[in-house]
Amino acid sequence: MSSLLLTSCGFYTDDIKNQFLDFIDGDISQLKVSIITTASPRKETNRYAQRAMQEFKDMGFQHINFVDIEFDDPQILLHKDVIYINGGNPFTLLYYAKKSGADEIIRTLAAQNVIIVGVSAGTLLLGPNINIVDFFTPQMNTMNLTDFKALGVTDKLIFPHYDREDIFKDRTNKTIEERIVEFECNENCKVTRLKDEEYISILINQAH
Repeated sequence: MSSLLLTSCGFYTDDIKNQFLDFIDGDISQLKVSIITTASPRKETNRYAQRAMQEFKDMGFQHINFVDIEFDDPQILLHKDVIYINGGNPFTLLYYAKKSGADEIIRTLAAQNVIIVGVSAGTLLLGPNINIVDFFTPQMNTMNLTDFKALGVTDKLIFPHYDREDIFKDRTNKTIEERIVEFECNENCKVTRLKDEEYISILINQAH
């Protein structure tokens, strides 16, 4: 059974951290963690990646590495127990996931006994597509992606940072909710709203 923990901000609250720890089976000090840093231009020097590293250490993990699938061989991710996909630019992350073959590896891991934590862009990567990112922030598409199909590890379309009107300014002054409703009507879909302190946990049956 694989476990997905979908978040806006990683281990933002004790509640989220405790849910993650509930997934752990075995000796934490022996488990291997990879933090995927590709979505952020600052890679592993990104403060959220650094914070995640520290939080894993504080929980008792001893085998933690940063992986950048833009440059690193995604085969590194095989034989890991926890994959933590840090946030940043969802278009960049999706582009390199497909280009490097990390997309197939993450799908394979999701069918095994692996814990995958998505953070913001990382959460979007695991869903069916990133169409909503193109709808809200098309200017982030610096890779000129035209295929927004994501990994489909979960079929949930998630909008992270739902409570952050400050980072999704709209020139027509529509609220996040108004724009999501417009997107749902356009795309004939249902979006799961995810605030910064909220999380979604999903257990994936390996029979799928």
